[in-house]
Amino acid sequence: MNEKPWHHIVPGMDDTAHLNRLAQATSPYLLQHKHNPVDWWQWGPEALAAARAQNKPILLSIGYAACHWCHVMAHESFEDADTARLMNALFINIKVDREERPDIDQIYMTALHLLGEQGGWPLTMFLTPAGEPVWGGTYFPKDSRFGRPAFKDVLQQLARIFREEPGRVEQNRAALLARLAACAHPEGKVTVGVAELDAAAAQIGNAFDSVNGGLRGAPKFPQPFLLEMLWRAGQREASRNLPPAQRRGGSANAEGVSRGGGSSSIAPPTPDPSPPFAIGPAQEGRTRWLAGGGDSNLFFETVEHSLERMSEGGIYDHLGGGFSRYSVDEKWLVPHFEKMLYDNAQLLELLALAYARSGNKLFRRRAQETVGWLAGEMTTKDGAFCASLDADSEGEEGKFYVWGKNEIIELLGPDAGNFFAWHYDVSDEGNFEGHNILNHLASHPRTEEAEARLATLRQILFEAREQRVRPGRDDKVLADWNGLTITALVNAGVLLGEPDWIAMARRAFDFIAANMTRDVNGEQRLGHSWRAGQLLFPGLASDFTAMTKAALALHEASGERRYLDTALAWQRALDAHYTDAATGGYFLTADDAEGLVLRPHSTADDATPNHNAVAAGNLIRLAVFTGDHAWRDKADRLIDGILATAGQNLFGHVALLNTLDLRLTGAEIVVTGDAPALADAALKLAFTTRIVLRARSADDLPASHPAQEKLKTANGPAAFVCAGERCSLPVTDAAGLADAVAAMRR
Repeated sequence: MNEKPWHHIVPGMDDTAHLNRLAQATSPYLLQHKHNPVDWWQWGPEALAAARAQNKPILLSIGYAACHWCHVMAHESFEDADTARLMNALFINIKVDREERPDIDQIYMTALHLLGEQGGWPLTMFLTPAGEPVWGGTYFPKDSRFGRPAFKDVLQQLARIFREEPGRVEQNRAALLARLAACAHPEGKVTVGVAELDAAAAQIGNAFDSVNGGLRGAPKFPQPFLLEMLWRAGQREASRNLPPAQRRGGSANAEGVSRGGGSSSIAPPTPDPSPPFAIGPAQEGRTRWLAGGGDSNLFFETVEHSLERMSEGGIYDHLGGGFSRYSVDEKWLVPHFEKMLYDNAQLLELLALAYARSGNKLFRRRAQETVGWLAGEMTTKDGAFCASLDADSEGEEGKFYVWGKNEIIELLGPDAGNFFAWHYDVSDEGNFEGHNILNHLASHPRTEEAEARLATLRQILFEAREQRVRPGRDDKVLADWNGLTITALVNAGVLLGEPDWIAMARRAFDFIAANMTRDVNGEQRLGHSWRAGQLLFPGLASDFTAMTKAALALHEASGERRYLDTALAWQRALDAHYTDAATGGYFLTADDAEGLVLRPHSTADDATPNHNAVAAGNLIRLAVFTGDHAWRDKADRLIDGILATAGQNLFGHVALLNTLDLRLTGAEIVVTGDAPALADAALKLAFTTRIVLRARSADDLPASHPAQEKLKTANGPAAFVCAGERCSLPVTDAAGLADAVAAMRR
């Protein structure tokens, strides 16, 4: 694939200006600051040694390449000679790319939260010469405004406090470090089972906007974790509303075969449905309830409604494909125009699930367009995926994406231009600061003929837009975000019958396995970030968990042993270097990584699922694929160990709750003999709660497997469904496999 020409934005600077230490960096975000008059350091022992030698406090600035307010602060302050002189005189200044070093970002963002600040980027923290946090904030304007002090005033005041009031510095330092340590190991224990998962989903559902979709209010983030949680609740609700014959077991003929495993804090499945969630008192719109069964399922409908509004809103790029990071309004109209790899990966899976259930062509079309965007704009020449696209071009947020009506009329002609404008909310006055963000929120009806015409017109506008100055692309390859994307391509590709998507996933996987993995004393260890031939090593727990999940998805889809072997190698390396023996969970950083003020061990989700939640899901799947119950026991201990944190902040741990749903309600489908039709039918089931194991004969199953004896007596190819503590008799009809799985779940 040919790469398109991209540039990295360095606002207000030319290529012949002063170069600082960041010119030696590989991160596109750090390179954006290589011409700053600030005497920047990259994070590392040399910077900390300089702070200690000069007895200067540290100014730590953390951001990322697609961050709009990071660019604003850089232009206002870091490119300003007077501000830079002050920074250089008073501080050791360290610049960090949060995507390249999420471990550092996690520590100091948590410290900012403990100071009572909401958080965000750019993150501006003031540290002792040893790197310990004392005080901080986010964006500081050059001059006092927005209720925020001027950045130069902040610099002078903090430097004075460090110099003249060491007692205040020590008080903050000690208090923050103590609270950071306490965050890593909270006390307490909770029990969570299916009833609790249902109650949590109901509570989340109550917070959703019945008109616009997504959580009520603004700004609006896609929140894939929450949508997945509602989707899983919909699956559980659907299984409860089966026809009576299937509720009794139907053709699956379930038998009570012991499966083993378990955990003291994981409650067994319960058949009692939780009450359906309600629309809040201030909400109007869809108020259909689920209590009586039937076809209505408000959990599914809420997810599909939210995806539909996002897919028709301005948060979606109707010409080039792909979703922006969030919408600043409650209607999904005005996006924060940056596009992140991880958002699109998670939304791709949800679109595939929604299409497979509903048959709504919009979801399939958006999935196809999003993959097209990944292939055309986010794929390196080696087949891996880039991190993000900037919100800005030519120094203006969204300039690449917005239109004037006169531009559209000029390109399409009056008749076609007005036809397009009516469908995409284009007017002379505009819908965003005098410009137009293309959207279809008005939901004007479109016939097949109209849609075909609009597709032709969109292509004309897309080709015209290609001539504009592009937003900057952060082309570093992150192992964890690539793992999420590979998994999404496999899961969506299998579900929607798109083999080319799986081929894309294989190519990216092979690049990371070959170029971002190092053999260290016989262990296969991943790095975190790759760019320009340079690997940031060692990797993070998130890299191991996301890439292990990707390997398992490829193994399940293809049946190829090499992917399972790679997953096992990475899991063993994770266990060897990241395990927290006290909880059964995993630190973010390796035991032989560069030392920080503390070892990050957050269990809460960020914009991506927490690595502990991903690890638990991997362990559950490894137990099935290998037949080794020790992996399931590790998963149970991990879940048990962090449920205390989930109990204190349940909705900060939604990815863990989604993994717990797999543990409690997942169906293991063993396909035996030469049965491609049965294997395909099994893989077409929702990937959220099914694990497909291929076994040509009884010899391919562990001796302790509950399907072992049945397989020996099976007459020809068959599938066996295990759910909870029970396994079915042979299923030989591919068309009946979905019903057998649903009956077993009941």
